[in-house]
Amino acid sequence: MKVIPATVLAATMIALFSSAAMAQTKGDWILGNYKGGGYWYPGVIASVKGSKVTIQYDDGDRETLPVSETKPYNWSIGKKVECNYQGQGKWYRGTIASLAGAKIGIAYDDGDQETTRTGRCRSR
Repeated sequence: MKVIPATVLAATMIALFSSAAMAQTKGDWILGNYKGGGYWYPGVIASVKGSKVTIQYDDGDRETLPVSETKPYNWSIGKKVECNYQGQGKWYRGTIASLAGAKIGIAYDDGDQETTRTGRCRSR
C-alpha cells in the first residue's frame, strides 16, 4: 500500500475544491469585479456562455464578464465590507452583522449601524 504525503493530499484537495467553487450556474449568487475596478459586488448569474457569465448585480446593474473576473459569493457574518451609508454616495468600512438574502446588517468601523441591501455593499 502506497502512502500519500499529507502535503500532496492537501494540495489535491485544494485544487478539487477550487475548481468546484468556480463551477457556477444560472441563478447562483456570485461576486463580480465590476468594470475591473478591483471591488467585488454581489449579484446573481443571469446566464453562462462558454467562459463568460452575465451578472445581474444586486444594485440593478448588469455586466458580462470572463469567469476569471468573478468569484463565488463568500459573504457571511463577520466578513469585512464597504457600504454606501444610507445610499448617500460615500463608502465606509464595516463588518457584516446579519445577512438574510439581499438584506444585510452592517456594523461600521466608526460605530454606526445600518440595515441595508447587499446592492449597496462591496468587498475587496
